[in-house]
Amino acid sequence: MDIWTILEYAAWALSFVFGALMLYDMVRIDTTYDNDLLTSSREGEIEAAAERHVI
Repeated sequence: MDIWTILEYAAWALSFVFGALMLYDMVRIDTTYDNDLLTSSREGEIEAAAERHVI
């Protein structure tokens, strides 16, 4: 095996690990928080209210 083949296998292994971590995080977040909380825009409303300037 040359160095490029080893690097290719390492890249595939890293992509698998990152994919598994993202899947684990998705399941953990989905079971921890309610869907209404995750899709709310309350933070955006708070930031928009803080940016209003009254002259």
